[in-house]
Amino acid sequence: MSTAERYDDYRGYRQDRWCGPSVRFHPGWIVLMILGFIFWWPIGLAILAFTIWSRNMGCYGSDRWQRKMERMEEKMGRMRERMQGLGAAPWGAPRSSGNNAFDEYRAETLRRLEEEQREFRDFLDRLRFAKDKSEFDQFMAERRNRPQPPVPPAPQPQS
Repeated sequence: MSTAERYDDYRGYRQDRWCGPSVRFHPGWIVLMILGFIFWWPIGLAILAFTIWSRNMGCYGSDRWQRKMERMEEKMGRMRERMQGLGAAPWGAPRSSGNNAFDEYRAETLRRLEEEQREFRDFLDRLRFAKDKSEFDQFMAERRNRPQPPVPPAPQPQS
């Protein structure tokens, strides 16, 4: 086994164990950061920014995110297969009852209810607009009919 192969094995061990190929984090950084905040806060802030920027605090070096996404896609595929195996229609569509006449009646009723709901929303919007307009007109009428406060006389220059 060559030195390069041994180094790759060691690097893989470190990566699996520490979630990243370059774990340079040391508890001394925390002590240094706290002392920096105590003595002069910009030093502590700079050390904190360096620690976060250099990704010493987390598991950024691995392909953890990729594995997580692959697992999620696999689970979604299994769920999709299971739903199709149960005879379910695509997401959001109702399942077939097996009776075509009833399915047509249900589809027509749902379509009619959605149309009535849309019409009712439009009616409420018109009603709100009319109410707002009447309140605004009333406000403007009161403002026009409000007595004007007397204008104070201009001060006379003293000589």
